Amino acid sequence: MELGQRLVTHGAKVTFVNTETTQRVITNNWLEIDKDCKELMQMVSIPDGLEPWEDRNNFDKLLPAMRKRIPSELEQLIEIINKQEDNKITCLIVDFWLAWALHVTKKMEIRRAIFFPASTATLATVMSIPRLIDDGFIDNNGIPRTSEMIRLTKAMPPIKPKNLVWACVGDSSNIKDHFHNHVEIVEAATMTEWTICNSAVELEPAAFNMFPKVLSVGPLLASNRLANQAGHFWEEDSTCIPWLDQQPACSVIYIAFGSITNINQTQFEDLALGLELANRPFLWVVRQGLTKEPTVAYPDGYMDRVGSRGKIVSWAPQQKVLAHPSVACFMSHCGWNSTLEGVTNGRPFLCWPYFADQFHNETYICDIWKTGLRMKEDEAGIITRERIKSKVEQLLSDKTFKSNAMGIKEKVESSVKKGGLSHNNLTIFLDWIHGKDADNKDHQV
Repeated sequence: MELGQRLVTHGAKVTFVNTETTQRVITNNWLEIDKDCKELMQMVSIPDGLEPWEDRNNFDKLLPAMRKRIPSELEQLIEIINKQEDNKITCLIVDFWLAWALHVTKKMEIRRAIFFPASTATLATVMSIPRLIDDGFIDNNGIPRTSEMIRLTKAMPPIKPKNLVWACVGDSSNIKDHFHNHVEIVEAATMTEWTICNSAVELEPAAFNMFPKVLSVGPLLASNRLANQAGHFWEEDSTCIPWLDQQPACSVIYIAFGSITNINQTQFEDLALGLELANRPFLWVVRQGLTKEPTVAYPDGYMDRVGSRGKIVSWAPQQKVLAHPSVACFMSHCGWNSTLEGVTNGRPFLCWPYFADQFHNETYICDIWKTGLRMKEDEAGIITRERIKSKVEQLLSDKTFKSNAMGIKEKVESSVKKGGLSHNNLTIFLDWIHGKDADNKDHQV
């Protein structure tokens, strides 16, 4: 949605297509956005192929259903829009993971582009599937054959075969299905005229060197709207901002693990007690579903002991939180959006990845950018309260992490400003959308 809004501000008319289920969730938590965006960015939805009562978190059912249903629905939608003579679709931009949707443009005069929302290193790994097979890291069904670390180039983050994006979904049958879905996505991606990525060359030079045709246009953030993001899966609790206003500068630990991460009750309690032992102010996002239990259970007497030193919310306006001067560090699952939001605000990280590309991002943070620390598990698979306390103290006592984080922030800020590489790339992409003979007519994306 940030990409859509950026296109709107540069004169494109945008129709944003969600599944019906996602559309309902987002519109329920919709925030006021720029007036021009409201006029030009139309929100529409199509079915995902599942019945209303079926679980959208069950990717084994969701992905095949979407693959079967969405192309025909999307084609019908474009045909309906194109009946309006002055409102025809001239370009289709699809999320990489839905690249097969590009097939609907075969019989239409529509430009094609792919948007990759994760790191370029992750894209490089997926696009290198034939090489991973040839080098013996995976078999022809995507199943890991070794525990040896994968490193596509010396300067790129290594990854364990078991953490490949298709290999972290359960048993070998599931891995096989997801892998062949990825193979189909990669094949469909060859139809595109452009691939743009929500990243910056300054963050991932080696990955962009591997795939020089991928265009960096990020980070795409809501900074131009004072961090008022458009589109939320959860209702934000804005009371955390006045609470942050009352805290000393660079004192608060911010903890948030994204939309789908979950931890068991034992780990939840150790995290709670670790934050207590750290003896610093903390802002903790405890959303519904963070633990597998129906209700969250804090340690006995916990709330009384931490008192006003701890602020717990169900969801936070994260970009505003990370931009706040009282925040000292970010304990994160290392999803790419969260990673970019932390990077652009110069925040050191405590890394707690959950699955897939989050391990790529952890390696960037800890080994390449050197702006954070890993939260290592013990033999029982738990990050203990003592380890949490120790890592907080280590991160915040060593000024090198903050210094490195500020250096990365400055590079990224320069890239998205006028004259910077990401800014220039976005301008090139917009010129292509409008066409070389672009006049003052609106173009529909």
